Amino acid sequence: MRWVAALVAAGALVAGGGWVLRADPFAAPTASTTAQSPARTGLAQVTKGTLSARTLQNGTLGYAGNHQIVNRAAGTVTKLPAVGQVVTAGNVLYRVDGKPVVLLHGAVPIYRSLSWGADGADVQQLNAALVRLGHATKDQLDPGSDYFGRATYNALRDLQDRAGLEESGNLALGQAVFVPAKTIRVLKVNAVSGAQTAAGTVVLEASSTARQVTVELNAGRQSQVAVGDKVIITLPDGKTAPGVVSEVGKVATTSDSGTTIEVKIRPTRPKQTGSLDKAPVQVSIVTGTAEDVLSVPVNSLLALAGGGYAVEVVDAGGEHRLVGVTTGLFDDSEGRVEVTGDGLAEGQRIVVPAS
Repeated sequence: MRWVAALVAAGALVAGGGWVLRADPFAAPTASTTAQSPARTGLAQVTKGTLSARTLQNGTLGYAGNHQIVNRAAGTVTKLPAVGQVVTAGNVLYRVDGKPVVLLHGAVPIYRSLSWGADGADVQQLNAALVRLGHATKDQLDPGSDYFGRATYNALRDLQDRAGLEESGNLALGQAVFVPAKTIRVLKVNAVSGAQTAAGTVVLEASSTARQVTVELNAGRQSQVAVGDKVIITLPDGKTAPGVVSEVGKVATTSDSGTTIEVKIRPTRPKQTGSLDKAPVQVSIVTGTAEDVLSVPVNSLLALAGGGYAVEVVDAGGEHRLVGVTTGLFDDSEGRVEVTGDGLAEGQRIVVPAS
């Protein structure tokens, strides 16, 4: 790492006949401030542009959501989906006693049979599901209605016909399961084909098909990350994909690795993340941005004895001088820092440690 220069009182001389440092290092350059340092160095440039502050974290790439599929039909399991299989709402998810159990989209777990005259939140989500699947139009059936009437009856009969169920127009308990995802991906199969299953048994576990990265962030850094922060995800093969922070946890958990909160990230180009599940990735979260600013390599900063920093500027004629700077945004991933200072300009050459 770059040597750190501490400015000392006037007249002090670094051993070996190097720098003679003045008490006021930001005065006009003189012979005493232009002597060469004995340290091996190279040159870099002051640049102008956009700088981003980032935090680098390890994460896990997979799929959003973790849904338990609770069976409501008692009998013998006769068909189950495979792990990794994708099932869309409106299709048969599994079978009990040879009868289809249909997947429907909704957040309210089914807990009763539904028939003409019923009302409630579960009826409303059934109406919405039937319209969404095309078994009725919005003109025929109000998706916001919580009443089971003739339109629900007719649309439900159409769904039952397509699924291979008896066209009763009533939704018997056990004929369908509601999951808060329009399409699911089977993560785990708990039931066994040919075995008996009881109502209330978790037969499957599933996720949505939406891609998601999860980061276990040190709880002390919670304030550094916010919903909407832009993210670059580095995949196991070295390729990258953009993303955005979608959720920052508020409940901390403690383990052997410390106290952490869960941060969820939504890839904005999910196809670029492939299909890997539970894959380790590196996440660069942009926590701040400064536009149209001067920046220098972090290792060009010289710490001053009285506090603050300076950089060593090399003029066109080869003359060296110190310029005091105030630091701003740090971009750890690029190794640069935003700086301001009198006499500092884009394109100037500054001293850095030799590579």
